[in-house]
Amino acid sequence: MSPSLDPVERNENKPPIGIRFLECVKKRRLSYGTHQAIVLIVTFLAYASYHAARKTTSIVKSTLDPQSSEVGLRFVPWRITYSNEPVERKRVSWKLGEGWAPFDASDGTALLGELDLAFLAIYAIGMFFSGHLGDRMNLRIFLTIGMVGTGIFTSLFGVGFWANVHNFYYYLIVQMLAGLFQSTGWPSVVAVVGKWFGKRKRGLIMGIWNAHTSVGNISGSLIAAAMLSYGWGWSFVLPGLVIAFIGLLVFLLLPVSPEAVGADKDEDELDSPNKAGEGVTEPLLASDPDVKQEAVGFIEAWKIPGVAPFALCLFFSKLVAYTFLYWLPFYISQTAIDGKYLSDGTSGNLSTFFDVGGVVGGILAGHISDRLDARAITAASFMYCAIPALFFYRSYGHLSLGLNIALMFITGMFVNGPYALITTAVSADLGTHSSLKGNSRALATVTAIIDGTGSVGAAIGPLLTGYISSKSWSAVFAMLMAAALVAGLLLTRLIVAEVAAKIAESRSQGSTSRAPAAALDV
Repeated sequence: MSPSLDPVERNENKPPIGIRFLECVKKRRLSYGTHQAIVLIVTFLAYASYHAARKTTSIVKSTLDPQSSEVGLRFVPWRITYSNEPVERKRVSWKLGEGWAPFDASDGTALLGELDLAFLAIYAIGMFFSGHLGDRMNLRIFLTIGMVGTGIFTSLFGVGFWANVHNFYYYLIVQMLAGLFQSTGWPSVVAVVGKWFGKRKRGLIMGIWNAHTSVGNISGSLIAAAMLSYGWGWSFVLPGLVIAFIGLLVFLLLPVSPEAVGADKDEDELDSPNKAGEGVTEPLLASDPDVKQEAVGFIEAWKIPGVAPFALCLFFSKLVAYTFLYWLPFYISQTAIDGKYLSDGTSGNLSTFFDVGGVVGGILAGHISDRLDARAITAASFMYCAIPALFFYRSYGHLSLGLNIALMFITGMFVNGPYALITTAVSADLGTHSSLKGNSRALATVTAIIDGTGSVGAAIGPLLTGYISSKSWSAVFAMLMAAALVAGLLLTRLIVAEVAAKIAESRSQGSTSRAPAAALDV
């Protein structure tokens, strides 16, 4: 190994124990494509578990702070149960009518909003530092520490149930520490995936891969709702154990980069040649392993063209998305649908249709942006379409269960589409900008800046909702529609540039096609 490599690079250039075991069993080196499959699967599971752990709070909210005298918690998967079921049919393990102090008081909704703020504020701040550290540490170790730490503090929140903890500051501190460890996830997984996959069809590939967010939200909702009948503490402990376990898988299996496992694309192509024109296996950044690369500074990363407008757009996009993430189950449980109120468990299950729509929206946004080669136009179009979707969901979602599900699905598609696009393909695009001159040590920093800025909006949205919802849910939806509008407007300059580029490209192609015709006439 060249002496020019720094300690971080020397530490990364060691195959994980699990990779060495697989190669020992197969008695040959794993192919480049096999490593790519491992990266996609492991990072998908890793970030899905992050979101599963993050989602539990929204499911338990209406249990900690019940708004009616009768709250049904009998859970049967996908079966509709209502809050006005006879008391003798309910199976509970604590006094539901009283909620859980201190969240059962008149200011309980505001306290829950403050928990969201604490978690997301620390998450946003930690995101900036995590990106900075991630470009300077072994990402496999860094991600493992973050996942195990997240599991510990998520579980400690649930331990408050059995320990009979009613001190608000206990839950506040635990949430803040959970947010700090959660911030390690996104910059790390995007940086690892970015080192293994090329620009060709990046939007589509990352759109599909980004389904981990919705899969995590859905699985977190189902697990938390299922565990409520055994005591709300289990709704936190079980996801905490899951993410800690997957963190160990990350430590054993995740190859941080092709250099870390000695994977050579050229050698792999000799074994299984690609078709002409295929570039899926080409890494985002082709760097010389013998040349020491300096990590990009925080201010320098902000100056990369496109980083600031997309980061600010994500601020408002995540404000909308995370308000739904943290408050949608609560909103459903407090809204009479077809004249009936749904139980906590059923409300949590129903809210997963928003995330199903998010999966479709993320894939569509990635595919459309690839076909158009226009990230800003795609993201802004989805944000503008989210405005009428939000209006119709608030205005007509209560008329029937079927209409609520359909409108929720459509809203999730338009809200999560640009969010998924910006945090994946756009971050990877900007993290490999030509101004970086092939530096592979910038992906985590750029990703952290964009998602960290977005996370500030993610903290503000749920906080404001906690206060505004006590007076009017219509005002909450007005706030979300205004945020979606601002998110689209922030990309106006980039949209103009993309349109101008398309026009210039069209004219260039037109003049090129006319030239041969003129030659034939001569």
